[in-house]
Amino acid sequence: MSDIEIRKDGRAGRITLTRPKALNALTYDMVLLIEAALDRWHADPDIDLLVIDAEGDKAFCAGGDIQEMYESGMGGNYDYGRKFWRDEYRMNAMMAEFPKPVVTFLQGFTMGGGVGVGCHGSHRIVGADSRIAMPEVGIGLIPDVGGSLLLARAPGRLGEYLGLTADRMEAGDAIHAGFADHFVPRETWPALIAALCETGDPGEVVPAARPAPQSRLAKWQSRIDACFGGDTLADIFSAMPDPAPEPIAHAQKLMARNSPLAMACALRIIRTVRDAGDIRTALEHEYRYTARSMERGDFLEGIRAAIIDKDRSPKWRHENWRAVPEADIVAMEGPVRDAPLQL
Repeated sequence: MSDIEIRKDGRAGRITLTRPKALNALTYDMVLLIEAALDRWHADPDIDLLVIDAEGDKAFCAGGDIQEMYESGMGGNYDYGRKFWRDEYRMNAMMAEFPKPVVTFLQGFTMGGGVGVGCHGSHRIVGADSRIAMPEVGIGLIPDVGGSLLLARAPGRLGEYLGLTADRMEAGDAIHAGFADHFVPRETWPALIAALCETGDPGEVVPAARPAPQSRLAKWQSRIDACFGGDTLADIFSAMPDPAPEPIAHAQKLMARNSPLAMACALRIIRTVRDAGDIRTALEHEYRYTARSMERGDFLEGIRAAIIDKDRSPKWRHENWRAVPEADIVAMEGPVRDAPLQL
């Protein structure tokens, strides 16, 4: 069975991820097929909008399928990982810049690579079971697939908080943070998709939407803003009160698990992208890190601890997230000359 179903349905271009047993994780071939569909449909007069959804109840897309990337990287071959990221990021740019409405249905987990497919659309729909996150710092990466741009655009310092903690957003949180637009009960999704395909009108979403659930992160916003505005991780830590209120204690608990180098670089990238404000700048700076993440970063160790051995005890290159040397951050920042990203 195919991992993805791509077809025309009425006035819509349909993309359905069909790997529910693997939480619809993106393979390299799926990335290329999505890109090819976007390329065909952007000027197709028979296509008025895109509808992107996924099979299964547990996940829209829980990330990228990184098994082969890990195996090749452990063998000292970093070319496959770089190729995967270059091609994935090119697809992400096409998705974010697509000239027609893109309606996405984000059930269950939408994380990492799933954000790159599902959260750059114009009409991003969540339900009661939606859980959205950029969890990359937990495996030694930085928020990528254009996620740094979404984080940079989040209100206040919520982008820094989400990027450094990898905290999961529920439906109300995702709407508050700008990762989603509309709350629509899951039981009405099939009827809404049918209407979108029949009419080609993204306006069908508005009458189907219901008031969003309350956002935990909105309640925490002032506490987050007070602590996550510092220039460095050390500055952020210094701004955290002792004893820490619930939002900050929660942040500290999550950050203690993550790669210090990845968090330090994520902070730098989010700030850089906020100043630039465009998807291409975001992807370029993300690639500078990910292209080096196996050789110079914590990615392989993060995957080992989380997915291969599952011991949840990674041995990060830096022991203290509050004291990552500036030189180590700078070493991950420069343009990649030998295998550059081309969008």
